[in-house]
Parts: sequence; C-alpha cells; structure tokens
Amino acid sequence: MFYTTEAGHPLPHNPFKAIVSPRPIGWISTRGSDGRDNLAPYSFFNAVADNPPQVVFSSTSAKPDRGDTKDTVANIRDTGVFCVNIVSYALRDAMNRSSGPWGRDVDEFADAQLAKAPCETIPCARVAAAPAALECRLISITQLKGDNCFMVLGEVTGTHIADDCIIDGRLNVTRYQPLARLGYRDYARVEDVFDLKRPSD
Repeated sequence: MFYTTEAGHPLPHNPFKAIVSPRPIGWISTRGSDGRDNLAPYSFFNAVADNPPQVVFSSTSAKPDRGDTKDTVANIRDTGVFCVNIVSYALRDAMNRSSGPWGRDVDEFADAQLAKAPCETIPCARVAAAPAALECRLISITQLKGDNCFMVLGEVTGTHIADDCIIDGRLNVTRYQPLARLGYRDYARVEDVFDLKRPSD
C-alpha cells in the first residue's frame, strides 16, 4: 500500500509511529521558576551527538494552562535546564501515570509515588529509581512545522548510572530492560542483545 501525507492513510489508526519504532523514551524532569517539579515522558527522543554529548526531544501538544506548549517546555524556557531519566521495565506504570493531563500545580513525582534525588550540575530533581539519568543544559528550542510542536536540544552536563547496571566496565541494559515506545498503545522492553562487528573492525 502507498499513501501520500496530503491524502492521508486509509487505515483505522495512523501507522506513522508504528513505522518509526522502537523509540527510546525520554522521561523528562524539570523544575519551574516557581520551584514546582514536573515529570513527563516523551517518545520523540534520542541522542544526537557524543562530543559533547547532546540529546533532543520534541513536544507536540499544548495544555490550556500553558499556552502554546506543555509544562516541560515551559519550564525549560524559564530555567534552561532539564534531566532525562531512563525508563526501566520496573518503572513502566509510574512512567505511564506521569503521562496524564495533570494541571501545572501537580507534582508527578508525588502523584506517581516516585522518590526524588537531586541533580549535581543543574537545579532540578531526577527519578531516584531510574537506572540512568542525564542532566542537561538547554542549547536551543526550535519551533517545528505544525501546531504546538517544539524541538528541545540539550547538552549533557552530568550522567548518573546505577552501579548494579555496570558489568565488566560496560552498561548492561538487560539488567534494567529499558522501555521502548512502539505505535498505538504498544511498548517493548529490551531483554536480549547481540553483537555485530563493523567491517572496519
């Protein structure tokens, strides 16, 4: 089958996110200028460079109490910092709970019964139980095509890794089974890995 974006798909549900999958989930924690903490998952997320390390995520909707965006982007606009928490399989329900359409006065850490830990290089909280977290300073916010679409680029200034996830000097993802977003309401977890050597190795 083929369809153009202009004409639209003939299926009951849009397949775009199912095609571009699996996608890592950036569980973004921020602190507003009023001191309130916020936590929300974003599946339009990835690492985009490693020297210096940089990550990107996009927010594609808005809330009535935040104007043209959501709490996460609004807080980053105000403070210039955010933290990316990695979602383990064990944290799947808490991550899902934090995706709700809560008001700006709701602290998703408390609502999802998640303990906080302080960041070291930025004034922000992180998920204490996350297997890894990336503290980030804002590089840029770019408005994308479409209503309420913003791409946030950040430089990683500090990295947290749970000690029990490091085996023989390498981060072992099967220890925590990172969650990945698929299409529709589908998710996956990484349980098995394999090695491929590059032709130049």
